[in-house]
Amino acid sequence: MKNDLSALSTFAPSRRQLLGLGLAFAGAAAFNAVPGFQVLASAQAAVPTAAQKITDHFSSVKSMSGEFVQFGPKGEQTGGKFFLERPGKIRFNYDGSSNFRVISDGQSVVILNKRLNTSDLYPLSKTPLKLLLDTRIDLSGDRVKSVKQEDDLTTIQLADKSVFGNSKITMMFDPKTFDLRQWTITDAQGKDTT
Repeated sequence: MKNDLSALSTFAPSRRQLLGLGLAFAGAAAFNAVPGFQVLASAQAAVPTAAQKITDHFSSVKSMSGEFVQFGPKGEQTGGKFFLERPGKIRFNYDGSSNFRVISDGQSVVILNKRLNTSDLYPLSKTPLKLLLDTRIDLSGDRVKSVKQEDDLTTIQLADKSVFGNSKITMMFDPKTFDLRQWTITDAQGKDTT
């Protein structure tokens, strides 16, 4: 499966950028979302509808590859290709002069910076990639903070202190093409990366 993805995030080996990376590949999958305009007061009430359908479809995708584009908060742009094999494995190859690679082997995530000749290692279980690389994707329970459905967009906001810390992720899906159109990461300081 090959799709284009626009992700707005800066890249450096930090927890905030891992949040963005964790979602970078998600847009390559097709998603089922329920069209129509309805703002749901309780995220829990929404789980059986849009979030559950997105969960079911995304969980059925065991492997994918695609291209991604990232935009940083100062307008900088980078991109590349990603390869995913669930459970646990993903690789982001950045194009051009960025010289970055992000690789998960199912246990750890390593961020390689060839230009600086550095590597940073994180337990997969402590990154947002874990939520997306599990055998079964789970967009239910307390981590779903809100779900909003409109004719042209389904928006889901997630927060999970055990994985994201005090950050929040807002994902916006196109209900007709089932693509992840945009996400915003709000870090603990209230700064957005979109």
